[in-house]
Amino acid sequence: MKLGFIGTGRMGGAMVGRLLAAGHDVGIYNRTPAKAKPLTDAGAKLAASIADAARYGDVVYSMLADDAALEDVVFRQGLLDALPRGGIHVCAGTHGIPAIRRIKEAHAAKDQVLVAAPMMGRPELVTAGTAGVFASGPADAMAKCKPLFDALGRKTFAGGNDPEAATAMKIANNFVLGCAIEAMGEGFALTRKYGVTTDVFYDVMTDGLFNCSAYKVYGKIMVDESYAKVGQMAVLGLKDANLALEAGNIAAVPLPSGNVWRDRLIGAVAHGDGDKDWAVMALEQARASGLA
Repeated sequence: MKLGFIGTGRMGGAMVGRLLAAGHDVGIYNRTPAKAKPLTDAGAKLAASIADAARYGDVVYSMLADDAALEDVVFRQGLLDALPRGGIHVCAGTHGIPAIRRIKEAHAAKDQVLVAAPMMGRPELVTAGTAGVFASGPADAMAKCKPLFDALGRKTFAGGNDPEAATAMKIANNFVLGCAIEAMGEGFALTRKYGVTTDVFYDVMTDGLFNCSAYKVYGKIMVDESYAKVGQMAVLGLKDANLALEAGNIAAVPLPSGNVWRDRLIGAVAHGDGDKDWAVMALEQARASGLA
């Protein structure tokens, strides 16, 4: 399939790599063309502008950091005006319900279609083909995009006809994961206070209580204190915490754990760790416990 792709950072670059490997024709836009060289070397075509990327095929992907960047690209930098009538915009970033509503309505007014399809997993999982895809949107658009979803993930979790459904799934997924990371940090701090080494408690969690990849990945980061090995930046985790609390407020769903998650990330950002992996919540917990 021929498609445009806007936003080729760590996650976007991994996604483009998967699409190229599956034989798709991808036209990419990057504000700094030199940064796109690894992808163009792999076969991607370089689009001169966001509008050119939006016109490159019948589908254009966006993988952007936050709502402000997404709305800037859609409303001010040309995606909305350039996307052909009937064109599909696949929004792959983690965004808020209000932003997705605004963009869905704007596309509908121009006879365009919005599909939400955020990824489930860190960039390295996308590269390995073991990530998942949350997806929702009109049935015909979802069917057309299925080969893209299949290239990007091991499984697609289809949420229905409204893009808000996949948005809510992604927010809820990050909510649960963020709170789990916070709880892990608390567990490490508590056991360290009683003389238990971090590698032993890591083994307790990953080979005992929670034998799953999330605890293994984030527990190992905590044990090694390798917070500079970034999959999800703390500042973007803070964005996700705020999105979860916003979504809960809109739907009248209390999320008390989310306040702790958010506050730990605010503390990490205040300590200058906003560009570290969001597992740095464990360091923030250690600071609060007098361990760092």
